[in-house]
Amino acid sequence: MASDFAERLLGWYDRSARALPWRIAPRSGGEPDPYRIWLSEVMLQQTTVAAVAGYFARFTERWPTVADLAAADDADVMAAWAGLGYYARARNLLACAREVVRKHGGRFPDSEAGLRALPGIGDYTAASVAAIAFGRPAVVVDANIERVIARHRLIETPLPMAKREIRAVLEPLVPDDRPGDFAQALMDLGATVCTPRAPACAICPLMADCRARGRGDIERLPVKPPKKAKPHRHGLAHWIERDGKLWLVRRPDKGMLGGMRALPGGDWSDTPSESGIVSVDHGFTHFDLTLALVRRGAPDAAAEGEWWPIAELDAAGLPTLYRKLTDKMLERDA
Repeated sequence: MASDFAERLLGWYDRSARALPWRIAPRSGGEPDPYRIWLSEVMLQQTTVAAVAGYFARFTERWPTVADLAAADDADVMAAWAGLGYYARARNLLACAREVVRKHGGRFPDSEAGLRALPGIGDYTAASVAAIAFGRPAVVVDANIERVIARHRLIETPLPMAKREIRAVLEPLVPDDRPGDFAQALMDLGATVCTPRAPACAICPLMADCRARGRGDIERLPVKPPKKAKPHRHGLAHWIERDGKLWLVRRPDKGMLGGMRALPGGDWSDTPSESGIVSVDHGFTHFDLTLALVRRGAPDAAAEGEWWPIAELDAAGLPTLYRKLTDKMLERDA
């Protein structure tokens, strides 16, 4: 690998960096806010920049500091997160913010080890925040970076085993003076130039020594293991309506969609139990779900839940699954 790898990459980044709401522009002299960096990294897990931008703006307007987030009501945060998916991240977000305030006086630890000790922060997020927010020479590897390095070095080992090789390639290349910009430059390169399909090799700053350049199978890299077939599950949700209000419950804190408002219903199983008025299909990480909606009478007097105005369902913070179902029901009855 050429010795000027980082120089070429950073030169390109100085000219072509994406303008992102949580990012300090290169060479601007600004100071990154660890809270905003951490929040963006948690939101971006398994989610695109385009999907995150609006959520990030609303979160930081409502909770501008980690102390503000730590003091927030759990239900408010879960409702604000609705639609971003992977809801355990929102629970971990609150747990982490509260520990930063309680144990660290509202200041994030400035090392990978210190960050990794916080709730919900794994190796990637710890490295990313350490590099971008604190200038630590951490090795950051996300999906975009995996793709760039796997192609540049023609790494044929399938993921996730290839991660170790990718880290070994990157470790000696991280510049001491700009580790955060180096990580963000690789992310941007993967997002805008070295894309999964039809990479723009002709404008890549690393093209001169890229081992996969010109190969007809470049899109094959990084090599991924074959996908396993996902099981298909079925469930029922109950539509309980009274005086223009809908009966909603709170899902258990632990488990799928934990702590979120939802329609009441039974457990999800491998076989359908009853046909519904309407139904929706929804994909989770490990399984697909068909959720059918059935009308039910008034809830039991001892049941825990709340009557929510149907006209104000947008404010209930329903997870995407249940919002798709209620929307379909309301369209049917319109």
